[in-house]
Parts: sequence; C-alpha cells; structure tokens
Amino acid sequence: MNMAIESLGEPRIDSPLTVGRFVEDSEAVLLDLSPDLAQRDCLEGREPVSFVKAGPRRKIFFDSSKTKAALVTCGGLCPGLNNFIRAAVLALRYSYGVTNVVGIRYGLQGFIPRFRHPVVELTPELVNDIDLQGGTILASSRGPQDVQEIVDALVRMNVSILFMIGGDGTFRAAARIADEVHSRELKISVLGIPKTIDNDIVLLSRSFGFNTAVSMATLAIASAHVEALGAPNGVGLVKLMGRHSGFIAASAALAKRDANLVLIPEADFDVEGPHGLLAWLERRLEARQHAVVVVAEGAGQKYCGVDETDESGNRRLGDIGVWLKERMASHFRQQGIELNLKYIDPSYIIRSVPADTEDSVFCGFLGQHAVHAAMAGKTNAVVGTCHDEFVYIPISEVIKGRKQVDLDGRLWRSVLEVTGQPRLKP
Repeated sequence: MNMAIESLGEPRIDSPLTVGRFVEDSEAVLLDLSPDLAQRDCLEGREPVSFVKAGPRRKIFFDSSKTKAALVTCGGLCPGLNNFIRAAVLALRYSYGVTNVVGIRYGLQGFIPRFRHPVVELTPELVNDIDLQGGTILASSRGPQDVQEIVDALVRMNVSILFMIGGDGTFRAAARIADEVHSRELKISVLGIPKTIDNDIVLLSRSFGFNTAVSMATLAIASAHVEALGAPNGVGLVKLMGRHSGFIAASAALAKRDANLVLIPEADFDVEGPHGLLAWLERRLEARQHAVVVVAEGAGQKYCGVDETDESGNRRLGDIGVWLKERMASHFRQQGIELNLKYIDPSYIIRSVPADTEDSVFCGFLGQHAVHAAMAGKTNAVVGTCHDEFVYIPISEVIKGRKQVDLDGRLWRSVLEVTGQPRLKP
C-alpha cells in the first residue's frame, strides 16, 4: 500500500510562519490494524501502515501574494461546516498572507456556468461569527457534475487551491478533479476535508459533526425514555442517522443509558418469530411496562428498502423508523395489547445545529492542517486524524471502503452489555 502524498512540485519558498515547529515529510504516524477488523478489511495486505504527519512545512510551494484559494461544501448539512470555513480562511490570511479566498455556492453546482451561482468573497470580517451558526454559509447540493467543467471553472477563476468538504461521494469527485488537473499539467492543489455525521470514513479516527450529533441524539433518547415512562406499555422509538454505519446510535446509547434495544446496519435482525423484535418487545413490556428502541436509518433495509438511488448515486433508503412504528402498532393491535408508542426522528435538527465545543476545536485544527498541506503543494489527499494525530492520507485509499461498527469490538460489546438486548435471530 502506497501512502505517499502527491505533490505539485518541489517546495522552494520559505514559509512565512514564525511560530511553532515545522514538520518533515519523513515524519509518520503508524496505523495499528489489529484492533479494528472493520478498517483492516478495507486495506490491501496486513503490513503495518503509516501516514504522513500533518503540520507546517519549512518550505512551501505557493507564493502567498499570488495565490487564490476556493472552498466548497458538498452533500448534506453537518455541524462544523462553518467552523472549518472560518478556520481555513483565517489560517490562509493570518498565517500565510493569502488574501484572495472565495467560496463556491451550492456545492459542485457552483462551478457549472448554467447554474449561474455567484461566488462569495471569504474575508475574515465575513467569517468572523459564522461558527455560531449551523449549516454552511456556502449552502450545498448533491449529485455529480462534469469534472471537465469544474476544472475549466478553476482555471477561469485562477484558483490555485481547492478545499472540498464532504464525505465519500465528495472524495470520489475530488479524486477525479485531481486526476483531471494532473492530466492538464495544472498546478492546483485539491484537498478533501472529512465531513460526515456518520463517522464512517475509513482509516480516519473521526470526522467533524459526529460528536455534536451524538450529544443531540442523547437528548432524543432521554425524551423517548420520559415519554415511555409516561403511559402504560409506553414505547419510545428513536430513529438516528447512520446509513451504513451505526456509530451514532451505538455511541448515543452509551452516552444516555436509557435505550433497551439498539438496531444498527451492521447487525441483522428479525422482526417476526419467537426470537424477533416483536416477541422481545412483548416480553419487555410484560416485565417492565416500558421500552426505548433506537434504530439507525440504515438498519433493517431488508424490510423497507427500495430499489432506487439518490442524486449522488447512493442507494435510497426506506424509512425503517416509520416502518417499525407501523409494524409495532399493527402487531399489538392484533394481539389486543395496549401500546402507547411515541416516535422521534431528530435527524434534521441534529444536522442543522452549530457544532459543540469539541467539534469546534477539531474543525479549527482541520482548517489549519489543511492550509499547511495546500500551501506546501500537497494534493489529492484527505486531512484527518489517526490515533489523535493529524495526518495526510491519499484520497485513493480513503475511498476504498467504509468504516463500520465492529460487532466483536469494544463499542458494540459495551452496547450489548448496557442494554442487555438479545440477538434477534434464531
């Protein structure tokens, strides 16, 4: 596996930074594959893997006085987008003296002439307080756009650095843009910034927005618990985000230990039969008269999945929350058993809130390290963390797989211990 980071050329300009310690390209962070089967299976081979350590370089590639940078936010909203934008703009201006920074409106649509979306001049004054707002001041969109048109736009705007903030689909687009830039022999740095609430980007310890999402999700679980206790045979059903990975559901269940059953995409379950969910729920209500069930949006798709894809080419999910709500209500009605079910779906509230303190700090570091990488001429890479160290990883490696909850790992074992839930399969 090649973890070398592409460069636009030899950095020959002295860095303007006067504080801190410079990092050499030879410095590396070792990834220990042994404890995480979910990540290990996404890799080729079993040899030790090390990542290039992030940080300021002694020599940089771009002349700050002649450099123009662009930022674009893609995909769904996520707490922390504005925090990263602010951090990157301030680092460009005050650390390196780059005064020409623009924001691309409405995701990749913003590059395409027919959409006629104007760019935004990103100044320190404009971004001063945006970290207090949820969402992104640049707005976003889903779906692919023509790569050649995107690179044409970069050339027309004389952009030297492009920060693409998004998840798996965004990184795939970034890789294609970087390849097109390389084929045209252009000197444009393309960097991916990990943004996904689900925390499912392989090889990276975390992505911003996840901690905020877990904090908000615990409030929903607490509310479901109160509702469940407020009526005979009360059930609080909470649907949380997690298309392919159940990290939010599992982590929130541990943070607020009121959940009695957690359903995630990685763990198959049956609804019917003596070992299924409905039989478990009957036993639970008979014994305790209340229950809290947490389900990730990607769980149980064998029951409610649809044969469609969204604008980004991802499989469109059926609504497992609504499906379970209706199936539970129908089952208990047929059994003649009273059921007081409250259904909570806080997804859009969670996506739209400002980042919490921990995510805010994390976004600040991401912004700094992304700017360090770009000014040094690094390209076709993702900025992220491994073992609490910021590193640079080739985009090609990050898009090989998806991080998922290890059913034999500490996180899921802890969930099973806390909830006491059985395996809902014969």
